[in-house]
Amino acid sequence: MRNTQMSAYFAKLQTALAIADLAEPVLLLDRQRLDKNIKQLKRMLPKNMAYRIVAKSLPSAPLLKHIADKAGTDRLMSFNRVMTEQLLAAMPKADQLLGKPLPVAAVAAMFAALPASKGKQAARQVQWLVDTPARLKQYEALAAKLKLKLRVNLEIDVGLHRGGMIPGSDANNDLDAALALLAKSRHLGLAGYLGYEPHLSKIPNLGGWRRRAKKGAAQAYAAALAQGRAHFSAAHIDAMVRNMAGSPTFGLYQNTALANELAAGSALVKPGDFDLPILKDFEPAAFIATPALKVSQDVRLPALEYANKILGKPKSGTGIFIHGGYWMADAVWPKGLKTSGFFGRSSNQEFLLGPKSLPLKTDAFVFLRPTQSEAIFLQFPKIAVFDGRRICDIWQPLPVSA
Repeated sequence: MRNTQMSAYFAKLQTALAIADLAEPVLLLDRQRLDKNIKQLKRMLPKNMAYRIVAKSLPSAPLLKHIADKAGTDRLMSFNRVMTEQLLAAMPKADQLLGKPLPVAAVAAMFAALPASKGKQAARQVQWLVDTPARLKQYEALAAKLKLKLRVNLEIDVGLHRGGMIPGSDANNDLDAALALLAKSRHLGLAGYLGYEPHLSKIPNLGGWRRRAKKGAAQAYAAALAQGRAHFSAAHIDAMVRNMAGSPTFGLYQNTALANELAAGSALVKPGDFDLPILKDFEPAAFIATPALKVSQDVRLPALEYANKILGKPKSGTGIFIHGGYWMADAVWPKGLKTSGFFGRSSNQEFLLGPKSLPLKTDAFVFLRPTQSEAIFLQFPKIAVFDGRRICDIWQPLPVSA
């Protein structure tokens, strides 16, 4: 975006926030940009490929419902017990896949807290991610105790090596042991596979290293599917959830030969850590807007007043103390703002140093772009939704969970 376009865009945001009587730090969501990003994601999905929304990256029930409606999906990826419960209440018909394995005690605590009818709903709607045969046995014992049949999704290591089962033909292979247990179990059902591979877009593209990693991930997943067919019918393996990808990698897939659904979340609001070539057609859609409480056309250093003359009589530039701070975010407007090594970081009144004669008045908004979304969204009590002209709605984030 050119400088004049940026100036006009942030001027619109300034006006919209002022008209809405917002005068405190707020998370701002550009709904038009969000909707464009949803359309772009849908364009990039291969034919017959399902899409699963990564809820941790977009932790707001109204936001998730909006994306589900626009993208035409009822699939969510949740990441802890509390979030799973929150989404069961907010979107009771959605299918949830856990994005990481939970201790069986957390799962037991969730079912203990739910009424019987809700427990049956959870058994129908949730796929529990399991990474080892030992954890699988724990889940089977819990399911037997609850008199429920739980849906299990097996985590497959496709090269990230963050855990999960490695396909193989040896007698002690974990994946084979897990599949054999599931094939015989009366209390667990095989709902699918998950193979997460964010490393594929981050490995340096040198000497064929990235190409070999992509080939290795595909071979590992294909081997896991073949192993599955040794214990279950081909129809079962073909129809079950075969999940792969994340925001940095969903654009790598051209067909459904391996995965039949792709997961992504952050791409839809595109925080700074996702400025990747594969996401070049996506636009930043989330910002932090915070008032400049104090604006000064000189910069004086505490306890070093005598040095101010040496540093520029006083040091040249604009000094700004903002409302709040120390977020995982970078200042983007006005241009040229940066944190100060002299003042350090502050979550109360962070100091930003800007160019001389910066066109910013006291109480006007400074805009920052988050570097990630999953933690930042949960730090604000409300999300101001901008429709291109005005703040059209206020959405609530999900309650904080870990």
